Amino acid sequence: MTDDRPDTYRPDTYAPPAELAATANVTADDAARLRAEADADLDAFWLARARELDWEREPTQGYDGSGHPFVTWFADGRLNVAHNCVDRHVAAGRGEKVALYWEGEPGDRTAVTYADLQRRVARAAHALTALGVGRGDVVVVYLPVLVETVVVMLACARIGAVHSLVFGGFSAEALRFRVTDGAAKVVVTTDGQYRRGKAIAVKENCDDAVAAVDTVEHVLVVRRTGQDVPWTEGRDVWWHEAVGVQPEHHEAEAFDAETPLFLIYTSGTTGRPKGLVHTMGGYLTQTAWTAWACFDHRDDDVYWCQADLAWVTAHTYEVYGPLANGVTQVLYEGTPDTPHRGRHAEIVERYGVTVYYTAPTLVRTFMTWGTEILSGYDLSSLRLLGSVGEAINPEAWRWLHTHVGGGRCPVVDTWWQSETGAAMVAPLPGVTTLKPGSATQALPGISVRVVREDGTGADPDEGGLLVVDRPWPSMARTVWGDPDRFVESYFEKFRAQRWYLAGDGARIDDDGYVWLQGRVDDVMNVSGHRLSSIELESALVSHPRVGEAGVIGAPDATTGQAVVAFVVTRGEAAEGEDLLADLRAHVTRELGPVARPQQVHVVSVLPKTRSGKIMRRLLLDLASGREPGDTTSIVDPTALDQARAALRTS
Repeated sequence: MTDDRPDTYRPDTYAPPAELAATANVTADDAARLRAEADADLDAFWLARARELDWEREPTQGYDGSGHPFVTWFADGRLNVAHNCVDRHVAAGRGEKVALYWEGEPGDRTAVTYADLQRRVARAAHALTALGVGRGDVVVVYLPVLVETVVVMLACARIGAVHSLVFGGFSAEALRFRVTDGAAKVVVTTDGQYRRGKAIAVKENCDDAVAAVDTVEHVLVVRRTGQDVPWTEGRDVWWHEAVGVQPEHHEAEAFDAETPLFLIYTSGTTGRPKGLVHTMGGYLTQTAWTAWACFDHRDDDVYWCQADLAWVTAHTYEVYGPLANGVTQVLYEGTPDTPHRGRHAEIVERYGVTVYYTAPTLVRTFMTWGTEILSGYDLSSLRLLGSVGEAINPEAWRWLHTHVGGGRCPVVDTWWQSETGAAMVAPLPGVTTLKPGSATQALPGISVRVVREDGTGADPDEGGLLVVDRPWPSMARTVWGDPDRFVESYFEKFRAQRWYLAGDGARIDDDGYVWLQGRVDDVMNVSGHRLSSIELESALVSHPRVGEAGVIGAPDATTGQAVVAFVVTRGEAAEGEDLLADLRAHVTRELGPVARPQQVHVVSVLPKTRSGKIMRRLLLDLASGREPGDTTSIVDPTALDQARAALRTS
């Protein structure tokens, strides 16, 4: 490849605003001290972070890796997660502070204070106990973004039950797998949900999923849309009837730090999804601290993370992290284009949102809609922006920074995974000079490196495997019911070194900045040249007529793999031979002749997971003449139909 690649190899840089650098939760002096502390004594560093929480019995022990990779953190400590997220703020006199501004897609709204949230969680905890749920029992939650979703999560944490959230748009088959795999005792669902202006049935899917599942004793149903639903007497219970009659006070019991808190299922590139287990003490410690450090949580913030509550981002940075820090935040039930494409800007203005944490896929969607969706709205309350889900294209980074943040808001681009539990590589907004497209550097207390297949260190700017080479508190402890799979998936390759294999390709530049290159499977080999899907997609998105792109390496008899691109155009950009030729030429200019796409297809939507990740493996299946594998995670199935039709006509 040529070296004239301005977007990724010689990027522009953005220093922290002077006022933020002086007043941030973590300043440059703080960061240097914290890194030195972690390097000198990792246990002491994380124990200090843990002691910022409320413990019934404060831990004296940090990391124990004697059973690696089955490890523990703070094993001699005892705490209650819900107490840390709710009760301690009320006890500190902040009960009347708003915890949640919730807005439904139709426009209905409610504000929930910390005192009100405490009462709601207490009632739900009593209700779950009355339904026979106890410590260690699994409760599957199949709900949209509702206040009740947060309440039931905290209620499970309060009584020591294990919650497992399932995206409300998932099929009955996907839900059934998670109910069965977790041997769920109770499933919490709703009569329906609002999606793009329509009331969509949900309860019927749930009924199909739990039919003949012997472990399910009750289905707890939230009334949201008011539509008629099928009912199984003796099993089904209305939320308002079960919860509304309960006492408003509940005594929180403390649990050992290693008590399971929740299951989170990966979508899985192949095979069945993995149910990752996260535990209470280590998870909450890293979650609360990274939320405070990366998003600079302040008492007057109005914070908004747009993730669906079933995604790990929402667990960490929409429920447990912000609430542990006593933050006011926004929850929005609906889609960003209902009833109009400026809905997010409208919500930012209405609540005075100060920190806006989103996904690259949404930014790229906004780019295709055009800046007019922001016109007429006051976004001046914003002071920080965030990105999560996959590496953000430099052009999308700049668009977010310029048009949403007004050129004044640092972009906190975070790299982490369901498996890591909390942010691993991310900027400290008052400290880190930003490079568009890079998640920057590992946070204090975290260490990552890029290595070759044989474990030797990669040179600067040499692509390789991203590994975490030092333990961290919020790491998943195992795969539910399948510990062997946990070892094989994440630790077998570098077991001697005790490194965690992230499954992502990356490179580290001369400044120590990490550049993610997508999943290892998304790195293609074209005529002996290794090309990253992320780099190719970034080159396409930097074209003024492209908003989104998904790139794969299709089998090719001559070159081994050929670059095939699927693009969503911006605005009124029309498909045609001129556009396709222009895009091929543009990639050639950006990355060199070897990266020139053999095929470019214009589609209106790309296949994505609920978290916004492009499902390139499904595109590769189609391009290889195979029927797509597991499609249960895909949000819009029509995306595959479009891709299939485009490939047929090529």
